[in-house]
Amino acid sequence: MRIHLLLLLLPVCAIAQPAPPPADSATFLLHKFAQNIGKETYTLRHTDSGLVYDVVFKFTDRGRAVPLKTRLTLTNSFEPVSLFIKGNTSRFSAINDTVRIQGRTAFIKVDDSAYQRDLAAGGFPVAGYSPGTVQMALLKYWLGHGMPESIPILPDGVVKISKDGTDELTIPPRAPGPPHKITLGRYIINGLVWGNELVWTLPDGQLVCLITNDAEGDKLEMMLEPYEALLPQLLQRAATYGMQLFSREMASLPVDKTGVSSKFGWNERRRLAIVGGTLIDVKTGAATSNSVILVEDRVIKATGKSGELVVPANYSVIHAEGKTILPGLWDMHAHFEQAEWGPAYLAAGVTTVRDCGNEYDYINAIQMVINRGNGVGPHILKAGIIDGPGPMGLGVIRASTPEEAVAAVKKYKDAGFMQIKIYSSITPPVVKAICREAHRLGMTVTGHIPEGMSLQQGIDSGMDMVNHIQYVYQAMKKGKDRGVDLTDSTNRQVLRFIKDHGTVIDPTLGVFEMVLRSTKDDITTMEPAFSTLPLPLQALFKNMGMAPDVAAQYRPMQDGMGKIVKALHDEGVPLVAGTDMGFPGFSLDRELELYVAAGLTPLEAIQTSTLIPARVMKMDKITGSITPGLQADLVIIEGDPLSRIRDIRNVQLVIKGGKIYDPKALHKLAGFGK
Repeated sequence: MRIHLLLLLLPVCAIAQPAPPPADSATFLLHKFAQNIGKETYTLRHTDSGLVYDVVFKFTDRGRAVPLKTRLTLTNSFEPVSLFIKGNTSRFSAINDTVRIQGRTAFIKVDDSAYQRDLAAGGFPVAGYSPGTVQMALLKYWLGHGMPESIPILPDGVVKISKDGTDELTIPPRAPGPPHKITLGRYIINGLVWGNELVWTLPDGQLVCLITNDAEGDKLEMMLEPYEALLPQLLQRAATYGMQLFSREMASLPVDKTGVSSKFGWNERRRLAIVGGTLIDVKTGAATSNSVILVEDRVIKATGKSGELVVPANYSVIHAEGKTILPGLWDMHAHFEQAEWGPAYLAAGVTTVRDCGNEYDYINAIQMVINRGNGVGPHILKAGIIDGPGPMGLGVIRASTPEEAVAAVKKYKDAGFMQIKIYSSITPPVVKAICREAHRLGMTVTGHIPEGMSLQQGIDSGMDMVNHIQYVYQAMKKGKDRGVDLTDSTNRQVLRFIKDHGTVIDPTLGVFEMVLRSTKDDITTMEPAFSTLPLPLQALFKNMGMAPDVAAQYRPMQDGMGKIVKALHDEGVPLVAGTDMGFPGFSLDRELELYVAAGLTPLEAIQTSTLIPARVMKMDKITGSITPGLQADLVIIEGDPLSRIRDIRNVQLVIKGGKIYDPKALHKLAGFGK
């Protein structure tokens, strides 16, 4: 799959030509988890026939280089002529595209596939989120063409661009003297990645900031180098603006008699009755058919059976006959990377997430907007990430000494974080310092087992919870085929050690299913709603996995991880369902299906996403079950997930804190199809 970039040949003339003006250039600093991980530099040459942008883009993410080179050629009026782009867009994805435009025809080559497209409706070549320089040119093209509602893009797709306002920002001084203010134009670009990108420019169109998502689904920011100090302010504004886009749209729509808007979203009734459904007590598994649930002022007031519990006359009624009612679901391993996760989670019945590491300014702003009622999303519990020094480190909050660890823990505690998440480059003394300080402040500690430490060492150092089943698997004795024998005495000791220390495990089996799958397998087996995902997400996931022969070699490892989950459950170890992103919202359903496939009952699987998370987070007196006095977080499901766990996907209505949400409308907000 190789392609040679075509050379642009300038005409040779015998008559001397005036010297072209000097080239322009600029550098964008690239950030992930607010950490500067690389840069993008462009050089703009003015030729006799137009403009040529040469772009070099490169970052290093957790020790792996991601390089990309691009050439974009335009006329002086920003009409596209050609685009050549080759390299990597993430640690796990590559690109090799050529687009040449002649008249009204685009000649396109993507890897080894060549074809043509008619440009009767126009079009602009842009192959994804990177490089940002091409998006800057796309924006200038849009402005120069009368700001059309949509623009076809090449190789394929459609983007929508809108002017969203202006922002006045304060630039901190680099030298003694007062800070100064700057006004930037703010734009929304939709269609290149899942959801909305936010773009800020100077009045002349020069890109200053692009907040987007990379090809792994992680948030990535590009900042024009002289303005890097503005990043924290822009991250906060991006969270607010992204959420407000949804809230404005939903609030403007009519509401029907149930309190649900006729097309989108949510509404709130102070007094609400849900009648006729089968209420599941997740503590015991008892099912109350033809039930009544009364909600008042966002709290469950009473539960009972129809005919025994009377619905007061001043209550709005939701009919749930033939349906199952569960507590709102929890995703205990979320990364709330963009505003679209909010409606996507709620549409799947997820009313609470534990964010296991995010950009400090961004997640604080997202949580604040949702808590104030100005955003659409689940309750967020924050786990603040701390990593150590070195090339594999992640984020800007690092600790290489116990003193730095104490300061980092206090920073998170003061900002309302409930947990600390340890990442992979922390040293053993610092792990102990983090755990000691977190416990002193009433916080718990979760995370990875750092490189060079064993599972037992991490737990002995004070870790209360461990993310990812891989760390339990690594602690066990394996066979030559990578399988595990759970009757082996060494492996039984690992299970007992975890149980005796009261450690909570967040398996994320779905992540390993995705990474270890054969790319020849039908992806709809793991995600039946795959065709409804936004097209950028389909492209992201469809090639994720391994070649069939390699996947076959790792099948015993994947099977072994499922067996470990069942063994941990049988041992009495608390398990909490988490996804580590994946298919937005839907991955939680898949996680529960994998637990049932491993041998848990549907009720036991559901408990890992309701009652048990509430207990381990010490919130079961607030939420986690359908009990009078608790928060009104409920999900109404078509079918019986206690008999068939896949029915949990059939979400009909979601109630989060007394607000009613229509999942179809939420999915539309998040860009999902039918």
